[in-house]
Amino acid sequence: MQTVILCGGKGTRLREYTETIPKPMVEIGSKPILWHLMKIYASHGFNEFILCLGYKGELIRDYFKNNDLGVKITFVDTGQETETGGRIKKIEPHIKDNVFFATYADGLADIDLNELLEHHSKSKKIATLTTVNPLSQFGVIEIDENDTIIKFKEKPLLNQWINGGFFVFSRGIFEYLKEDSVLEKEPFERLAADQQISAFKLKKFWKCMDTFKDVQLLNELSAKGDSPWTKK
Repeated sequence: MQTVILCGGKGTRLREYTETIPKPMVEIGSKPILWHLMKIYASHGFNEFILCLGYKGELIRDYFKNNDLGVKITFVDTGQETETGGRIKKIEPHIKDNVFFATYADGLADIDLNELLEHHSKSKKIATLTTVNPLSQFGVIEIDENDTIIKFKEKPLLNQWINGGFFVFSRGIFEYLKEDSVLEKEPFERLAADQQISAFKLKKFWKCMDTFKDVQLLNELSAKGDSPWTKK
């Protein structure tokens, strides 16, 4: 089964790194985050990847063309300015089966991909999206009816669900995509309206690498040997 990874964005919020390298090449430990992500899939037996390249894509191609993961990689230049949905639309000719994985190149998780795939199969929908509860950006204060502060919670998990990536798509997804589509906007909104998108609720570790602090945190976990995204 194939896994499509969106590797083409400019990563402007990580400009400390992305002036010289693409975001998927930012290192966690001694390896790019993209290496760790592919390792997650390979550890579950999914060894065939399609990398949707764009910004500084030649650096990704050069690094992984002789990879040490024992996986097959197809590199597809999907353009410098192409949006997420457009990148997936452009790799349609490379998809061999009815179902495929897709994900972003900047998120790591403790996720059972076989369980995710089973969820998708049972849902009988076109798309499955892994949802996660994010940490609050701020500490939260609980106040009683007398306006007395009774508790402080330092950056708790929120009750809302957000898009955590780690998708499963059936071929029907391509009917919802154009080459200028932003995956998270009209395509997902139309799928939701058609009741063709299912939520796989992940309550284990998940971390998106959006900022310098995120890079630091992931590197600290890696240095301590506490990397929850690594299959034990």
